Amino acid sequence: MKQVKWFDRDFAYKPRQNLLPSILERLAGTPGRLEEKLASMPAEVLTRRVDATWSIKENVGHLTDCEPLWQGRLEDILTGKTELRPTDLQNSKTFLANHNATLTDELITGFRHARAQTVQLIAALDEKDVLKSALHPRLKSSMRALDLALFVAEHD
Repeated sequence: MKQVKWFDRDFAYKPRQNLLPSILERLAGTPGRLEEKLASMPAEVLTRRVDATWSIKENVGHLTDCEPLWQGRLEDILTGKTELRPTDLQNSKTFLANHNATLTDELITGFRHARAQTVQLIAALDEKDVLKSALHPRLKSSMRALDLALFVAEHD
């Protein structure tokens, strides 16, 4: 079964119950899962690009590059903004970062630190905050804090 590409997804989540604790656990576990998966991979595999896509290390760096966006979008929701801040759809930060030149352990440590901050912000939400929302600029649909957390987990 082939996975639907990121930009082809609609992220139309309709859960009525608060699934945030499960989503939070998933978000918190991503750095550990990455560390385990990458531990035995040779450097040439971690830096290899296939069909003009990012390498594994570039993908890990991209996850770290995105954490300030997720944190900012959560802030947008909580402060009552009507629309979430846009992202750089060209991913300039990731393309310019040269993540392939960074040690894998450093990439994972940086991601672990950034993700811990995001998880801490989400964990502090109360029931009212979880359901606050703002318009996603690309999808043109309302995104609650709960949806944002799942969006981030799916992006991982």
